Amino acid sequence: MLPVLRLRPVLRGLALGAALLAVAGCSIFGGKDDETNNANKDAANYRERTVEQIYADGWRAIGAGAWDLCAAQFNEVDRQHPYSVWARRAMLISAFCSYQANSYTAAISTADQYISLHPGSPEVAYAFYIKAISLYEQIVDISRDQSNTEGALVALQDVVQRFPDTEYARDATLKIDLTNDHLAGKEMAVGRYYLKRGDYIGAINRFRTVVEQYQTTPQIAEALERLTESYYSLGLDREAQTAAAVLGRNYPGSGWYKDAYNILKGRNLKPQEDKASWISQAVNRIF
Repeated sequence: MLPVLRLRPVLRGLALGAALLAVAGCSIFGGKDDETNNANKDAANYRERTVEQIYADGWRAIGAGAWDLCAAQFNEVDRQHPYSVWARRAMLISAFCSYQANSYTAAISTADQYISLHPGSPEVAYAFYIKAISLYEQIVDISRDQSNTEGALVALQDVVQRFPDTEYARDATLKIDLTNDHLAGKEMAVGRYYLKRGDYIGAINRFRTVVEQYQTTPQIAEALERLTESYYSLGLDREAQTAAAVLGRNYPGSGWYKDAYNILKGRNLKPQEDKASWISQAVNRIF
């Protein structure tokens, strides 16, 4: 998946000037087969090159869509010209190319290196963004470990907090909502498993996490219904009634409320909110 922010607008200020590229004798996005073959030969056979030559080979790789090769080419700038201004700039291009190649570990590593070495750079926001979306792209199915999801959430929030007025923050905000929904989905899946096995305490703990930590996700209505079911099964009628009442107050026409209402009817109970309950207090902070 391509990032929302394309290479050319983001890195416009990083590209070498036309004079340097003219010296190299190439166009930025040539993409011809013979040029690509030359770039591959350069990567395979290390040789010292000027900054202009390395950049030219790197841009040819970009034009050909050879993203792994592109990353390797721009890494050469730091290896061969470590103290030049172009080494700093090449680092960001390399991170982008690694991302495009789905080499997310390499993209994160390069972005982290840039952040560490150049924290005050005008382009550092993009390094944080590349790191965040590289973690985001590694989010896995809710049936698996969610370490990458949690890491992505932290990185995305970091982008929003550090660079709130940027286009990176706007895109990160959208991805935060999706990431939270994913994490809430994981909690719900585990909670349903516990509920099915009759482990009501374990189930309640999972559904409670959704209510307290993922309030803005679509999962909350089901979490309240499942809490009604779990508390009812334990004979904790007041908590069951509160969960159903809070659900009815916020989602009165939902199927989840109808299910919760029908559960309570089994003991001739009705939804009734206990304002002192953690459920009432948690949801009152949301709506």
